[in-house]
Amino acid sequence: MTAKTRVMLVDDHTLCRNGLSELLEHRGDMVVVGSTGDPAQVAPMLREQQPDLMVLDLRLAKTDGLSLLRLIRAEGCETPVVILTMSDSEDDMSAALRAGVRGYLLKDMEPEEIINAIARAARGEMVVASAMTLKLAQILQSGPKGSVKGALVASLTEREREVLDHVACGQSNKVIAKALDISHNTVKLHVRHIMDKLNLRSRVEAAVFAFEYHSSPDGVKAAGEASQKIKG
Repeated sequence: MTAKTRVMLVDDHTLCRNGLSELLEHRGDMVVVGSTGDPAQVAPMLREQQPDLMVLDLRLAKTDGLSLLRLIRAEGCETPVVILTMSDSEDDMSAALRAGVRGYLLKDMEPEEIINAIARAARGEMVVASAMTLKLAQILQSGPKGSVKGALVASLTEREREVLDHVACGQSNKVIAKALDISHNTVKLHVRHIMDKLNLRSRVEAAVFAFEYHSSPDGVKAAGEASQKIKG
């Protein structure tokens, strides 16, 4: 029997935590292993429960969610995080993506949409509320264009390009490791190098970068050259 996804909730509104907990457990077939509104309890709870995913609000009474996220990352916790917030601010989403979250969801989404998005995030996919997709596109449009992208891609090793293509498909490090027959830690190292070389801040940006590059004249030309090498 497949193990249920283990989720931890961080929100300083008790009603919101209880409602989301009931939603995920009764309709999402998940188990909520921790729930708190106190930032001081988050790191100890993460270490004790080892959840598959943490759902975090941006606005907490004693701090903000991203400051809390940076704190637990500094302590070595790598639990994937999805933001669930009332804020539809482009700046807030941009800051969250830079902090490395796996998703940005809004509290006014339909319950089934939230359940589905959290389940997908737990499987390693990047998720963004549909109402935020246009703002996401606007954020990413400020990235490098054309030949600049080509020069950046040229700085990647062949293996790093393979990993980037898998990231572009929304695959998790675990899935990529299995597909390429390499270790999970090796994939993590490649992803870190890709982010540094391409000056990217999240897997969402990496996925969009790869898509836009492959769709650009430089990318199409590079793909053609690679195809000719394989045939040769």
